[in-house]
Formats: sequence, structure tokens, C-alpha cells
Amino acid sequence: MVRAKNDDSAYVGRYLAVVADGMGGHAGGNVASASTVLDLIHLDHNRHDGHAGTHLADEIQTANSLLSELVSTNPQLAGMGTTVTAILLDGDKLQLAHIGDSRAYRLKNGVFEQITTDHTFVQRLIDEGRLRPEEAEIHPHKNVLMRVLGDVDASPELDLEQFDAEPRERWLLCSDGLNAVLNDRVVEQVMRETKDIRACVDTLVELTLAGGSPDNITIAVVEVNEADDADTPPPASIPPARQAAGERERHSGTAGAAPAGTDDDASLPGAAIRADIIRQDLLTRPHVLVGSAALATETGQIPIVTQRSSERRAAMMLTHKAETEAGDTEEPPAPRKRRWLMPAFLSLMTLILVAVIGLGYTWTQTRYYVAEADNRVAIYKGVPQRIGPISLSETYETTDIPVSNLPQYQRSQVSNTLPAASLEEAQRIVGDLRSELRAVACGPAASGTASPSPGASGSPGTTGSADASPVPQPTPTTSVTGEPSPAGSASPGPSASAGPAAPVTPGASASPGPSTTTDPATAGASPDADPPFPAVDCGGAASE
Repeated sequence: MVRAKNDDSAYVGRYLAVVADGMGGHAGGNVASASTVLDLIHLDHNRHDGHAGTHLADEIQTANSLLSELVSTNPQLAGMGTTVTAILLDGDKLQLAHIGDSRAYRLKNGVFEQITTDHTFVQRLIDEGRLRPEEAEIHPHKNVLMRVLGDVDASPELDLEQFDAEPRERWLLCSDGLNAVLNDRVVEQVMRETKDIRACVDTLVELTLAGGSPDNITIAVVEVNEADDADTPPPASIPPARQAAGERERHSGTAGAAPAGTDDDASLPGAAIRADIIRQDLLTRPHVLVGSAALATETGQIPIVTQRSSERRAAMMLTHKAETEAGDTEEPPAPRKRRWLMPAFLSLMTLILVAVIGLGYTWTQTRYYVAEADNRVAIYKGVPQRIGPISLSETYETTDIPVSNLPQYQRSQVSNTLPAASLEEAQRIVGDLRSELRAVACGPAASGTASPSPGASGSPGTTGSADASPVPQPTPTTSVTGEPSPAGSASPGPSASAGPAAPVTPGASASPGPSTTTDPATAGASPDADPPFPAVDCGGAASE
């Protein structure tokens, strides 16, 4: 460390390693890095159940929100921020989260490489091809960051990756104070040649300091090993926070201003007590804590961090302690066996569903509607709908009314179905359609054809057209014998000439005398027989 105030923080435990480089100068870079690291250290365990990546990303976002809360309650901290580079081991997977210009390197299977990408202005220019890497070292804006945690962005974008973890692979996490002096080739050489990771860290720090680093230097080197509880180092031993606060209290008369993020209350017992709560949580696991986070935890010199962090940890510790004491003093009640509840509930729901379906189907069978069935008007019982392959209606009665002989409007109504509330109403609708069918008028038949109507006399020169009107014409005509004929018979007229007798159409009377006019709808049928259906056939029949 070459500055009077260290803005870096780092933590290394059994499963978690994190490096944070604070910024904001006198405004509170140390507060930002210490707060972020202390917010993440509770992830140092192996009980993530395959969700370590999600937990790590969520906690970093939470740490960012907490930094915004610190700024809102302490406006003098406005503008502070921090980088974060963290790795979390979960089984045989290693999760990485990164934002800022701190870096992560990996030495695996003889390959040394930089894993993270700097979120800086010059790196963006390099990615866009507007700047060469060697030019970035001398660029005036090489330290301008594009992404950080802090009160700048409510939801910063993180780089998240997952890697397969293998024994003996090494990871190096560092702040930008290292790569500002040493190039990647020197770092790789030290990582390869130094077997002991502590010696590796010391060598890199010494080389960086010898090169005149302009920034704080924070380095964390971790090595993945097979899990072995026997090789677990004992928890770190840290002097009590009260004692650290007492030492600082005895030197409180020395000249010098308190660092940013501190206050004159730092020497009060309350600050030391809050720091002691965090220390008790940390002593439950082997770890190494350095930088501003260690200063806040071991001495309480950054009370704004220890106060907020201690509140979270005190709540977790008290809750865990209460659960433990309750478990020791009371026997847990035996779970009541209520295996019948679920089957009974399912049976009840099934009965209700069957009842609803049955009632619904019964109601549909009280409804009727009129529709088409094979070009005939038919009465249906039910509703014109389907539930999947199940039809909710059936044919109740098929009439003899052809749909094609109905007027256009009635045909459209029948095609779209005519609903009826009862069978009587459906039969009334059918009767209305039958009456509409009786009222259809026929157009004139083609000239030169003889009418099949019985009682019509034919003679040369007459036009054999059939009159569909039931009312006979009142004008008297003359039959072929020269005697008056009753109305309704065909007359040759004055221009009739003698000649062979006209052929008689079937059903027509060949004898002279009065002829009867019949309804075309009953032509060829017995006077007493009912018509098969009251349809009017407007088509002509050719004479033979």
C-alpha cells in the first residue's frame, strides 16, 4: 500500500474469494469496498445447492443497493464506488462475477490467461478497433471506468461466468495496482515458478512496490484442492475489537485528520461492539481479510460500515442462536399424520367437478334450436356447441322442408341456427319457415313447353305455359269445339287453324267441355292425398 488511505478490500475463505477496489478519493472509496466485501462474506459455504451463481449475482446487486442507501443517509459519500471481482466454489463448479477494472487470471493445465475484461473506456476503444493495446498504457483516460458498483447505476451489469473446477488450478484476483506496474508475462512467470501461494503473493507485492505503483495493491491467490476436513486450517486469531479501540483511544491526541468515511465517534465503545459482532461471525470460518474491510472489522475505524453490517449479522446470529437454544430445550413436536387430507380434498374437488358438468349438460338438454340437416330443416335438442370431440346436441326431428327452396334470408337464418327456449318454440319456428315456403312465387316457364297441369286443353298455336296462381282468369275463352269454355282452359284464339289435334299432356282432359284448373303443387296426385311437403316446384316439364 503506497497511499495514506487504503481503498482496497479483499476476502479469501474456503469457498469464496473477492477483491474490491474502491474509488471516490476522500469521499469514501474505502467505505464502498469495505461495505461490499463484508456484504459478500456470508456466501463462504458449500450449501448453495447448485445456485451459487445466482446467489453471488444477487448479493452483489444487493451490495450495490446498500451503497446507494449509504449515500442517501450520508450525502458526503456521494460519488463513491467500487469494483468487484469474486469467485465462488460450488462442488465442481466455480462461479465468477466481475465489474470494473480489477482482474482475474487463471493458471490451469499449463495455460495462463486473463479471464475477465476491463470495463474501462480504453478497453472499449480496443474492442472497437479504434485503439491498439500498446497505446492504452499511455492513454490519458485509461483509468476511466464504464461500469462500477455505487450510487451511479441502480442495477449495474455484471459479467457472470461458470467454469469447471479441477484440483491444482490457480486463480489470481487483483486490483489495478498490480497490472499498472507488472505486465502479464511477469505475473505468469511468478505464478508458474512459485509453488507456495503465500510466497507467490509476497513476491508479486514486492515486485509491484519496487516498480513504483501509483495505486493500492491488493492480491489474492487461491488454489483449488480436494476437499479434506483434516487439512482445514484453524480460524484466524484477531485481537478483540475493544482492545483495538482502546489502543486508538490512547493515541487520540495525536495530530491528523480522520480518513473519509470515519467520524469522531469511532473511538466510542459502541463502534467497537459493532465491529466485534462482525468479528464473531468471521471467526466461525477460516479466512483472510485485508484492506479497508479488515480495518473496519478489526478496529471499528469505519463505523458507518460496521453499524450497517453488524445489524445484518446480529439479526442472523441471534436468529440462529434462538433456534439452536429452542432445539436444545424442547423436543420438536411429532408431525401429525394427516395423510387423508389430500385424498379427501381431491375426492371432494372431483365430485364438485362432476356435479357441475352434469348440471351443465342437463341444462343444455332443455334447449332446442332449428338448423340444417342434409338440406332439410331439422329440430335439434341441446346447444350448437362442442367440447372437444363431444357434441352437446342431437337431432330431435327432421322435417320435409328443403332448405334450398327457402328464401335467401330464411336460408341464412337456418344456416346460422335459430335458437329456441322450448320444443314448442322450435316447432313454431318450423311452421313459420313452412309458411314462408308456401309464399314463394314461380317465375314464368320457358315458352314452347306445355304445362303438366290437368284439365288444360292444347291446340296448335297455343302457348303451353302453366299458371301457378290458384285464382283462374275471368276472361272466357273458346275451346277447340267452338263452344264456350269455363275460365282456366286454354283457347286457341281467333287465329286457331284446323289441323290435327294437339297431343294431350298426362293428366289433362282430352274431351271438350269445361276444364278444371288445379294447383300445380297437387298436379299428378290424388285430390284427397296430402302433398309430400308444401314445396313449390318452379321448374318446367317438356311435353312429349
